[in-house]
Amino acid sequence: MTTATADLARDLAPTGVLRASINLGNPVLAQGTPDSPGGVTVDLAREIGARLGLPVEFVCFDAARKSYEAMATGRADLCFLAVEPAREAEVAFTAPYVVIEGVYAVPTASEFTAPAEVDRDGLRIGVKRGSAYDLYLTRTLRHATLVRGEEGADVFLAEGLEVAAGIRQPMTAFVAAHPELRLIEDRFMEIRQAVGTTKERRPETVRFLTDLVEELKAGGFVAESLRRSHQSPGLVAPPRPDATRSC
Repeated sequence: MTTATADLARDLAPTGVLRASINLGNPVLAQGTPDSPGGVTVDLAREIGARLGLPVEFVCFDAARKSYEAMATGRADLCFLAVEPAREAEVAFTAPYVVIEGVYAVPTASEFTAPAEVDRDGLRIGVKRGSAYDLYLTRTLRHATLVRGEEGADVFLAEGLEVAAGIRQPMTAFVAAHPELRLIEDRFMEIRQAVGTTKERRPETVRFLTDLVEELKAGGFVAESLRRSHQSPGLVAPPRPDATRSC
């Protein structure tokens, strides 16, 4: 191991073990159990550990907000979260490695056919508390009311709400299991999933993570990992605008 690599390893994982916060609540990014997690985030964490000669420990949660809290409170060295302004105060993010979509589900008889129509006075939208789409809708909606729960789809059903918000893949499965519902097909947001670490890391460490993510996207690592976990390789994020110039 070179001196530079050793310095990066010490900065990113001061305990000598790379602690990766994994959100098992997002089935696109992680699957399995806390004892045996899998998916693209797990593969990325292992690859980062391998490049730095570090063992990897997975700290698993069922929601993004808990994964974020682990990062913010020092229980994890690395996280895999959507880039959102509310998180950027604590987290230094790479460019996205995957882009997924937030979509709405509504009753089949609903008049709504486009995301913009949903922002109305008196309308209630079920969301997963602390999720990327909760944060996004909190700062962008002007009229509709968010109703937060452990799962947006569950609170939508339990409280008889007008709309449910969520990630396209699990929302598609949710609608398939409830024929009285349908998706509004157009997305209301892009969810840019990135690798993150704390703001206290050295610039060289954040640069290492940023460049490695670009390498793993360009070389097919991320697409192949998605394929192995039965997710679409088409979810891979495009290169960041300056990626070619920085290589």
